[in-house]
Amino acid sequence: MRNASGVLLGSHLWLVYAFLYVPILVLIALSFNANGLPTAWGGVSFKWYGALLANSAIQHAALNTLIVAVVSTVISCVLGTLLALGVELRAHASGNPGRSAGLTDTLLMAPMIIPDIVLAVALLSFFNLLKMSLGLHSVILSHVVFNIAFACAVVRTRLKHFDYSILEASIDLGASWPTTLRRVLLPAIFPGVLAGGLLAFTLSVDEFIIAFFNSGAGSGSITLPMQIYSMIRFGITPEINALATLVLLVSFTALFASQRLNKVQNKNEQ
Repeated sequence: MRNASGVLLGSHLWLVYAFLYVPILVLIALSFNANGLPTAWGGVSFKWYGALLANSAIQHAALNTLIVAVVSTVISCVLGTLLALGVELRAHASGNPGRSAGLTDTLLMAPMIIPDIVLAVALLSFFNLLKMSLGLHSVILSHVVFNIAFACAVVRTRLKHFDYSILEASIDLGASWPTTLRRVLLPAIFPGVLAGGLLAFTLSVDEFIIAFFNSGAGSGSITLPMQIYSMIRFGITPEINALATLVLLVSFTALFASQRLNKVQNKNEQ
């Protein structure tokens, strides 16, 4: 019975993996199809990746995506880390280390659970209320609002397992609080900050709805997901498959690096 249950659970697991990843593998395979038709295989070719390099619209969208992702990630990491420090240090000072009020947690996690379409409309309404023009800057600000919660959550996870006696020892030895923060606390939580940054970067590269609503008119603020959306309206081509494959590669690489950092961090704590 135990062996039969193991086989059944293993089969179910592989079916779930197949359901999740077979479409992605098919997309990657079709990006190397020389024929250009999804129904007929014409051999392996890299010409569609070469076509991407010759497409100025895709290059411009990729540059916009990189700018938005890098700038929003840096800002999100700084603000998210400060937010996490404020919440966790206050909780520790109150005698409840690693814990915070339920209302505070709800407010911090709200951008993560609110549907993207609701957050996109809310940000658009806010920008209109301020009579602020839309463009690449509004996309960056929108992604910062979206990413702060994720960066904060990752850093808070690190702080919940942090030995605060190290900070007390640093203060007792005569170090000022800014020195303790710069030379003791920040180096200790840096893997968590970097992991949060990689997660924020991945989310920013892949995000479409918020950018679509807050980018404004014109091609100056079109990101890569928006460019892909405009291209697939006329049908799926191998060029789109190649572009999607590159986006997947960037996303999986950043997520893998983030997970590895978390594993190394947890191993060091043990």
